[in-house]
Amino acid sequence: MMLAVGRNVTDPLNTVLGYIAWLVTAAAVFGLLIVGTRMAISLRSGQGDEHLVQFATVMGACIIGATAGPLVKFLLR
Repeated sequence: MMLAVGRNVTDPLNTVLGYIAWLVTAAAVFGLLIVGTRMAISLRSGQGDEHLVQFATVMGACIIGATAGPLVKFLLR
């Protein structure tokens, strides 16, 4: 089912989606830096397996954040 929405409604939404996409990208990079730093510290102390779940969680959030914008644009086309 496609929504019939005019262009004047979707233009502000596209602007907001653009800002949110940049924020998600910044949060993803920051999250990966934090998890990577914690992994490096843990590897030096001999406990490297703990942070693999956190890394997978951050990567899953990156995938969800990356696909949200195009999905909304497709639905409101």
